[in-house]
Amino acid sequence: MAWAVAALIAGTAHGQAARPAAADPALEAQMMEIAAELRCLVCQNQTIADSHAELASDLRQQIREQLQAGRSPDDVRRFMTDRYGDFVLYRPPVNERTALLWFGPAVLMLGGLIALIVVLRRRSRMPDDAFEPEPTDD
Repeated sequence: MAWAVAALIAGTAHGQAARPAAADPALEAQMMEIAAELRCLVCQNQTIADSHAELASDLRQQIREQLQAGRSPDDVRRFMTDRYGDFVLYRPPVNERTALLWFGPAVLMLGGLIALIVVLRRRSRMPDDAFEPEPTDD
């Protein structure tokens, strides 16, 4: 009876096939290095190297094929940005389209700091009776 239960459990167990080992480990390492710099287009903030999405797997295969064809890593990155735009890069270049992305947080922080200084200076010039007194416990 126990062997029948074991056979039933073994028959229903599902496994995932192991990824085949790379024929060229140096090529695979170079592919993973490039994939680690590219954003998965369907995942939330994951690289193509980390993602398990089908699209990420396809993009890793495209990178692999391009490297096998003799293209340089820069050529592969250029191909990906031509196809998907600067969004695919985790570190997009600084240019007129990405200036707000790069400098926006600093501008907002500087604006907040200036606003805080202006408010504090105005409050320091106000007379003491302009503020509500604290309630006493009488």
